[in-house]
Amino acid sequence: MRIYHGSDHIVTTPEYGKGKQYNDYGRGFYCTEDIDLACEWAVDQERDGFVSTYELSTTNLRILNLNSDPYCILHWITILLNNRQFELETPLSKEAVKYLSKHFMPDLTDVDIIIGYRADDSYFSYAQDFINGVISVSQLNKAMHLGNLGEQVFLRSKKAFDSIRFIEGKMVSAGEWYERKYNRDKQARIDYHKMNKDSYVRGELYMIRIIDEEVKADDPRLQ
Repeated sequence: MRIYHGSDHIVTTPEYGKGKQYNDYGRGFYCTEDIDLACEWAVDQERDGFVSTYELSTTNLRILNLNSDPYCILHWITILLNNRQFELETPLSKEAVKYLSKHFMPDLTDVDIIIGYRADDSYFSYAQDFINGVISVSQLNKAMHLGNLGEQVFLRSKKAFDSIRFIEGKMVSAGEWYERKYNRDKQARIDYHKMNKDSYVRGELYMIRIIDEEVKADDPRLQ
């Protein structure tokens, strides 16, 4: 697998045990298979960035792909809830964290790599709305594809870090890539605003129904 890491410097040797604890999937190394996304993630409005390219040997690695069977969007959001810091301002959101953590937290014991959505500002706001009961599972699934905001490849184990090989690093220009980054996120926000999320949609699964009906991961309504 060829993967890319975008940041403010070239990373020739990713170090196991480094990284921020409160990122999407915890402490580890975040990459993507999409070089354009890596270029966008590398820059800020007034700062150029760098993209590091790697080859990752997946032989004997256990990969958990949250966008494939048997997983659903609630598995992704549960991992997020256990790592990122959410504003739990209502009794429903607090109960949602307890319920999802009990019934939708994947077993990560032997997982070396996680592939799944990247919770940038847009994605994070969608997840926040869901646990607060503003949008349904169906609307959350739809929102996650707005703006084509992309997937990330997360290295979490020592075994995964030992399987990565640096190929090259290059500088990327904020003048070229920040506008693309900004427009991608802007379009996602515009499309989300257009969604019918201000009205209750009868028959759909909202967080309160998931709790009250004790919906589990094998429920066909989650697919």
